Amino acid sequence: MSRLIVVSNRVTPPAGKGEETVGGLAMALAAALREYSGLWFGWSGKTTPEFTGQLNLQRVEGVTVATVDLEEADLNEYYNGYANKTLWPLFHYRQDLTAYDRSFDEGYQRVNRRFAETLAPLIEPDDLIWVHDYHLIPLARELRELGVKNRIGFFLHIPWPAHQLLITLPRHRQLVEALFAYDLVGFQTPEYRQAFEEYVLNEARGVVTGDGQLRAFGRVVQAGAFPIGIDAADFAELSESTIARRTFDIMSAHTAFRKVVIGVDRLDYSKGVEERFLGFERFLASYPELRREVLFLQIAPLSRESVEAYQEIRARLDALSGRINGEYADIDWNPVRYVNRNYRRDELAGIYRAAKVALVTPLRDGMNLVAKEFVAAQDPADPGVLVLSRFAGAANQLKSALIVNPNSPEEIADALHRALSMDRMERIERWRALFDNVQREDVTAWRDAFVNALAATREPDRARTAEGPFYGEQARPLPVHAGLHPDGGTERPGEGQAGQAPPLRDPEACGDPASLRLPAGTGRGLQVLGGDQGAFPRPPRT
Repeated sequence: MSRLIVVSNRVTPPAGKGEETVGGLAMALAAALREYSGLWFGWSGKTTPEFTGQLNLQRVEGVTVATVDLEEADLNEYYNGYANKTLWPLFHYRQDLTAYDRSFDEGYQRVNRRFAETLAPLIEPDDLIWVHDYHLIPLARELRELGVKNRIGFFLHIPWPAHQLLITLPRHRQLVEALFAYDLVGFQTPEYRQAFEEYVLNEARGVVTGDGQLRAFGRVVQAGAFPIGIDAADFAELSESTIARRTFDIMSAHTAFRKVVIGVDRLDYSKGVEERFLGFERFLASYPELRREVLFLQIAPLSRESVEAYQEIRARLDALSGRINGEYADIDWNPVRYVNRNYRRDELAGIYRAAKVALVTPLRDGMNLVAKEFVAAQDPADPGVLVLSRFAGAANQLKSALIVNPNSPEEIADALHRALSMDRMERIERWRALFDNVQREDVTAWRDAFVNALAATREPDRARTAEGPFYGEQARPLPVHAGLHPDGGTERPGEGQAGQAPPLRDPEACGDPASLRLPAGTGRGLQVLGGDQGAFPRPPRT
């Protein structure tokens, strides 16, 4: 079986059972990698004055984790800039919040190039490479220019915008062209895949081949929908754990046995938390007889606090929760509890189980794993009700939820009333249908579907990559800071002294060094990757 290399912006090593906090991508990847002795590569989350390319290695629960630090300019331009001020708002249909700055784009391209130069020496001929999310769209192009011929797949966790929205992005054509360096491009839903196809056909003048592939920019790429799931069995088991039960008991005692409505989201303008508050406010106004029977708990861990749009949404939510409580609270009851902190997954499982209704109402979302976790955590004999936005990718699968338009406070209020008034038999019937889907289309099914599709991409298509725009007569040589030197040694950045390997962080945690499959020339007796000591990749075979 080929080794799997997963590449994502941030790397979160698999943690002990129940210890992970909110973060859908991190949890999904950790669950998917538990069965693989593969490699997870990405940013460490740390910054340095200058980029060195030094690898930080550790081995956690059978997964080799390789990370690099970024310099401060990278963080500002690549992560805070292009990724989170340009692509994120635009792909979530918030053109009004999208910032266009040439330095952001330059930083985005630079970091993807640096990632490729650091990762390329670790790649073996039969490895499958799986790249994740909008931060790393150009990565395959950079790897191809370094001579990497492996099958490379890309999965977009967030929505793909409509054609007419995407063309408002400067250099949108270059962004889409970079996706054609991959062999497989995956989306959360058929609708997002169709939006990608519409751009290719209308803007790039591409064609759909007889077997459903897309041809444009001198390349052929396979595109498909691969809805992400959760480890449903694990999360259901987690809801029965000691910590989950204790959390359930605390929730029951401190809510005076009122019906709890729960919302769990990273604090982000795309999650529709503000609209959710307005919908709950409308519910309190429209159904006064139910007011004191209900408590709304919104958990919203802070994120991207340096980005102005996130500071603004936090201020608006603080004011809105205060307004609702000021209007409707009594001396022994506040209708809204608004919490800006993380919880362990086992604690969340207990919170979900204690809730009678989950409000999952993003304005736009690639999938939304909170909806699936809520379903998995329920008591089969007395389950809660899921109220779900029609604009979440999960709405394509979880059709037995109460589907609402999150822009309508009236729809949210009426759905809340229906959910809280629903008899147990209907709740059980709806929950069974939801849980069946969450079990069937879980994280393992998602992983296997994508990896099998990537492995099945045709050899002739991969060979034709040499004719595309990502290869010249000679592949680009790896730079010195990638940790290699043409004479077979290594060079510490700035020292120019071959044969001295940069120190690895936490080397004891790495296990047998030979098992890490690092490039040659580190002075640690590791295997040579190519005929030129791995420093100068040869051009693709024709």
